Amino acid sequence: MRLLPVQEAVGMVLGHDMTEIIPGEHKKVAFKKGHIITEEEIPRFLNMGKEHIFIMEFNEGDLHENDAAIRMAKAAAGKGVTFSEPKEGKVSLLSKYPGLLKVNYRALDDINSVDDIMFATLHTNQLVEGNTVIAGTRIIPLVTKEEKIKSIERICSDKYPIVQVLPLQNKKVGIVTTGNEVFYKRIEDKFGPVIRSKFDKLGCTVEKQVFAKDDSEYIAASIKSLIEEGVELITVTGGMSVDPDDVTPLGIKKAGADIVSYGAPTLPGAMFLLSYINDIPVLGLPGCVMYNKITIFDLVIPRLLAGEKVTKNDIVKFGHGGMCLQCKECRYPNCSFGKGGLY
Repeated sequence: MRLLPVQEAVGMVLGHDMTEIIPGEHKKVAFKKGHIITEEEIPRFLNMGKEHIFIMEFNEGDLHENDAAIRMAKAAAGKGVTFSEPKEGKVSLLSKYPGLLKVNYRALDDINSVDDIMFATLHTNQLVEGNTVIAGTRIIPLVTKEEKIKSIERICSDKYPIVQVLPLQNKKVGIVTTGNEVFYKRIEDKFGPVIRSKFDKLGCTVEKQVFAKDDSEYIAASIKSLIEEGVELITVTGGMSVDPDDVTPLGIKKAGADIVSYGAPTLPGAMFLLSYINDIPVLGLPGCVMYNKITIFDLVIPRLLAGEKVTKNDIVKFGHGGMCLQCKECRYPNCSFGKGGLY
């Protein structure tokens, strides 16, 4: 690149996109990289505050910002990810469809440790809609050495993918609703409709809901009956606290479940239980899932639907960032809830 006064750049090729900002009106690219500058355009450049212009002149081994950003985006993009054309030197990565965003954040550290490079993403393990901007990358100067971009490509190749979106599976769901008060129809079930609504939004089908009294053997039998009918994920609602009549955890254990975690470092959601019977997740859901908009349910279920096996270590990591602020207007997932403890 060569720097020239704008008056001396007439007839030369612009080396990068030039942005025009008019407060209250627009911010847009006025002149794109490769534009041939004319004398008539000099006043506009000056009004934009551009008294000097970078003209394209490359040395051997140089790489322009646009080309560098495209190569980095292409190297990092995994399943379910596409990317935009460069704009002002930046390339955006976008989700092809709704799903669970996965970011290799350790590899991301390696990328951002290379001089001249930046690569920013949304937080890993969150749901994203289709055509959502999930990351962006560029180099800091207008030109960098190609060898630096090759080093980024090697990192991406060794630790591929850096960014991907996993589609959610349409699992068959079974619900066991516990509690004598509901079983004997003393009160109306309020938990089931909430769970159905949540799974509907995630693209899943609730195949069957059964009601169980506060008896661990009865709860275990209810869970087994749903498995026999072919469900692929079971939620057991209610009876998760420490009251004498709350026997749901024991019922889940008697059904043959391998308990991963009883308790989670999240609020709301502390009394959550995660277990598996073979490969079928069986979840004990505390009452907060019925009353609170966002809970541990919303952190764990998308990962299960994306085909992940959630571990005790995954649950432990929820503690840093596991406090929901109960905002008057919920902004989840654009908030801190469930987004700490990665390292």
